[in-house]
Amino acid sequence: MRDGAKHSEAEAIIGSGLRPEEREAINIAAEASIAYREGIPSAPARPTVSLDEAVARVRTGLSEHGQPADDVIRQMVTDTDGALHQMAAPTFFGYVLGSSHPVGVAADMLVSAWGQNVGSSFETPAMTGMERAVCDWVLDLLGLPDDFGAGIGTGATLANTTGMAAARHALLEREGWDVEANGLFGAPEVNVLIGDGAHSAPFAGLRYIGFGANRVTRVAADEQGCIRPEAFEAALVGIEGPVLAVLQAGQINSGGFDPFHEIIPMLREKPNTWAHVDGAFGLWQAAVPGMRDRLAGYDLADSWAVDLHKWLNAPFDAGMVICRDRTPLVASMSARGAYLPELTDHWEPTDSTFELSRRARGVPSYAILRMLGKSGVREMIARHCDLACRLADQLSAEPGLQIMNKVVGSQVAIRCGSGADAEGYTNDVLSRVQARERVYPTHGVWHADGRAIIRASIIGYSMYEPDVDLLAEEIISAWREIR
Repeated sequence: MRDGAKHSEAEAIIGSGLRPEEREAINIAAEASIAYREGIPSAPARPTVSLDEAVARVRTGLSEHGQPADDVIRQMVTDTDGALHQMAAPTFFGYVLGSSHPVGVAADMLVSAWGQNVGSSFETPAMTGMERAVCDWVLDLLGLPDDFGAGIGTGATLANTTGMAAARHALLEREGWDVEANGLFGAPEVNVLIGDGAHSAPFAGLRYIGFGANRVTRVAADEQGCIRPEAFEAALVGIEGPVLAVLQAGQINSGGFDPFHEIIPMLREKPNTWAHVDGAFGLWQAAVPGMRDRLAGYDLADSWAVDLHKWLNAPFDAGMVICRDRTPLVASMSARGAYLPELTDHWEPTDSTFELSRRARGVPSYAILRMLGKSGVREMIARHCDLACRLADQLSAEPGLQIMNKVVGSQVAIRCGSGADAEGYTNDVLSRVQARERVYPTHGVWHADGRAIIRASIIGYSMYEPDVDLLAEEIISAWREIR
């Protein structure tokens, strides 16, 4: 290209901010996004393209000179056709995933377009304001005081890690040890108690903060995966030094809650303690006044982790850590170079998360919360819990199908058959249901004895009675075929 042509192109970019092909690329992406979401109801529940084929489509050699931006986006849309799982559909009952609410998707597109690095409130006032509002609103919904510390990260794994890092700071500071300056070599030992039915996320967090996943005391849990109070009391006997108790609101299979109102007062009898609650999805039930008694005592804890991309249905990825005392949260997270603004009393995004550079991932939740309001959030949570009971009732009425859990939230754990054949039956029913591509539940392992289950998670914003009725129909039909 001659210098004159380069100069003209540069002038065009400076004048418009976008080349024509870049503008077209954004338009194509927007139109493809709308088409994808509109096509979800008629699409197969799972990918129709194999992993190998999907990888082969996109894992090609990098060209020497690249492609026009609009061609790149067109090619991406073509290459992913048939290779996307309909996780945003009301037929996706797998794991515990929200469905990326459309208003959150729209806000997320703005986040990418705005290109704000929310490392500093001074440089990103609008993003900081929205994320602060999200923290305020979630605290209010959960019935927690507005002066608690909070931060927005990628999800519950990071939120658990952040909360436990704050606990590490506070517990060791009370012992006269500066863990941020001196690390853990030679530090007083922190005793960690965690339920035997806990999710893997807090175990990962314990590894990340140097406590180790195996250097813990696993406290016996009941059949629903919830800590037994008498076992917790026994575990405390003879413990000397600081204690971190990792508790759970929403067991992955049963949806059950640890008995906070019994456990946390026991814990407080020790002189230096911290109670952390992994509330990835179950903590959201505290937003519904009529359900708060299920979590009795949850508000006695010192820190909490909650996902925004689960029950709030924010686009991936977004989670929140909450701390009763903001000071240890800031002390454990702040990492400031000479070029960064000084630490002040003003709320800084980087003072309560691991990341220094990050996108404004709280903004989609801001849009969803503004759209739904308190009543909309509460209606959605209550509806999902009612739908879980509806599913459990339909399945338990079918001879040979067993509901393993006490349905106290969004989770339904299903076992097919009994005796020696039940394991095979359960796995076979799940395989048949998934293969039909109308609905998509996933597998699980029942805590009490390691038996296979089908786990249905009812948490997508657009799930209503016809969706769970279809799931029940598919499971019952598959069961009758092999019974």
